[in-house]
Amino acid sequence: MGGEGTVVSLHAAPQGGVPKPSVPWLDVTSLGCAGDLQRNKRHHGGPQRAVCVYGLERLEALRDEGHPIDPGSTGENVLIHGLAWSDLAAGDVLHLGQVTLRLTTEAPPCSTIAGSFAEGAFQRISAAQHPGWSRWYAEVLTEGRIEVGDVVRLNSSA
Repeated sequence: MGGEGTVVSLHAAPQGGVPKPSVPWLDVTSLGCAGDLQRNKRHHGGPQRAVCVYGLERLEALRDEGHPIDPGSTGENVLIHGLAWSDLAAGDVLHLGQVTLRLTTEAPPCSTIAGSFAEGAFQRISAAQHPGWSRWYAEVLTEGRIEVGDVVRLNSSA
C-alpha cells in the first residue's frame, strides 16, 4: 500500500524554537536538517527524530476549528499535501526529492506550540487524545535535499 503527495512548505529555525520560518529547501542528514537548531535535545532531534513532518490537510482542518496555526508554527520541518494522514504508521517510508525517511514515532506536542491553538489547547494534536492528528518524527535513510514542490511517495509498512 502506498500513496503520493507533494511538499508544500519547508521550515527551519537557525536559533531553535517555534515558529520555524519557511525555507525553499532543506539539506537533510541523519542528524537532522541543516540550519535547524533544537533547543531541547532531550525531546527533539537526534537520529530517530531527525525530521518532523505534518499534513497540510490537518493544519487546514485545525484552522477551520478556529486555531491560529500556521505552517511551521508547530515545529514541523516538512509540510505535505495529499497523504492520508490518519493511515500513517511507524515504519512507513517516505521518499521526498533526494531524501528517504522512515516514520519512527508520533511527535508529542509540548507547551512551546500553545500559541498555535485556541486557548493554548496544544493537546489537540496529541496522538493519545486525537489519533491521526499528530505530527510524525522520522529517521533519515537517504540523505540529500528536499525542495518545495517535490513529490512525496509513501511506501506503507503494513
